[in-house]
Amino acid sequence: MNILFASSEAVPFARTGGLADVCASLPYALKKIGQNVIVVIPGYRSVFNSGRNPKDTGIRFTVPMGGKTVQAKIWEDTISDSDVPIYFIRQDDYFDRNELYTENGTDYSDNSERFAFFCRAVMEMISIMNFRVDILHSNDWQTGLIPALLSTVYQSKTGYDRIATIHTIHNLAYQGLFWHWDLPMTGIGWEHFTFDGLEFYGKLSMMKAGIMFADGITTVSPQYALEIQSPAFGYGMETALQFRSPMLRGILNGVCTKRWNPEIDPYIAAQYNAETVLEKKPLCKLDLQTTLGLTPRSDAPLFGMVSRLVPQKGVDLVADVIPLWVEKHGVQFCLLGRGDRNWEAQFTALAQRYPENVAVRFEFSDELSHKIEAGADLFLMPSRYEPCGLNQMYSQIYGTVPLVCETGGLADTVTDLTEETLVNGTATGFMAASGNVHELNTTIWRALDVYWHKKDVWNQLIKNGMRQDWSWTKSAAEYVRFYEKVIKQ
Repeated sequence: MNILFASSEAVPFARTGGLADVCASLPYALKKIGQNVIVVIPGYRSVFNSGRNPKDTGIRFTVPMGGKTVQAKIWEDTISDSDVPIYFIRQDDYFDRNELYTENGTDYSDNSERFAFFCRAVMEMISIMNFRVDILHSNDWQTGLIPALLSTVYQSKTGYDRIATIHTIHNLAYQGLFWHWDLPMTGIGWEHFTFDGLEFYGKLSMMKAGIMFADGITTVSPQYALEIQSPAFGYGMETALQFRSPMLRGILNGVCTKRWNPEIDPYIAAQYNAETVLEKKPLCKLDLQTTLGLTPRSDAPLFGMVSRLVPQKGVDLVADVIPLWVEKHGVQFCLLGRGDRNWEAQFTALAQRYPENVAVRFEFSDELSHKIEAGADLFLMPSRYEPCGLNQMYSQIYGTVPLVCETGGLADTVTDLTEETLVNGTATGFMAASGNVHELNTTIWRALDVYWHKKDVWNQLIKNGMRQDWSWTKSAAEYVRFYEKVIKQ
């Protein structure tokens, strides 16, 4: 099967979150089980500053954009440590910028044009590169126009009639909503600007384009597939998703176990497995404390968090509860991530107030994220909603006990410690019933009571988590089955 992945991110070339991890590791997993896969992303500035060495293919072409044409170039490389080809559509006026979507906390004003161009360029590229494509797999709003373009503008063009489309929703909260007068720029006619097409409360929605026009839809966990069909999590698109539910699947994300494996991780102070974790993990904790300037204390519970600083992730809850635990109980806390400047300022003040116990780093650092996963005792993910989440899986792989809220992929991947799960040996972490301060505090109390007073149970949680299989093998096979179903239909 020939699969083309279109995405706005892929590690190590461009990343703001889990989308980049998935759109590199899933193609690699599909390739390993015999599928023919290529990946296409925009040629951002970060691509050419990634430390890799992409090559210019020499191919130049024009992309129609409403009443004008825009020049594009194609560069190429491979996904790290694999032979999966990745192509970059280079157009420096659109993509040679400091960030991917925003700068100084504000969206780029031409994001609609930038990603409409990218979608059209992907469609043109199929013909120009003479790709034989069975499945065209788009991801999130940035590529949501692709299924709509295939069903309208490219429907009758030679070589496109046999292509089936899959659109994956990684986070429905980000919908690509733009002024309706941007529609002519896409090349799609006004007859498709309807409630069962691209229109969303008078605006052009690129996410809705993917939902309504794709042959199949996936999202990144079974629980999230159910949640987004309800008003609480549907962000106004629950009716559209209910309508498309016969072709909607929740397939749990996996983890690239070449990048996330404490036995071979080059970033951590001591490599270990489930048999040696209790001996070696304290060395990683000491290294993390030293790296971040925290007081080296083996007895202090160390909470780690790697997250975008947005309300979805429950950062306000963490900012409320951490001072109490630091002051009253000597807990340590470290945070890695970027986001809203107000939250950055609040966590900076917290670190300045408790320099021996709190450390924050506002950046994206692959090395430090690995150190946190290996060195922390507990990993905080009190998300109000979480389509899938990857860090709770990384944490279990590294023997770091996750503390999460019961939502989306967190509910699918963390088994709460209860009397029943303790007896049957399935418990892997702690789960708050909902995202509020009271629930989070209560769950932290539960976790630390075990950490301080029931070491045998704590150690069992560590080992249970490390024995889980979060590789892409099962999920990639599920994708292949869904691809086959969509092609047949």
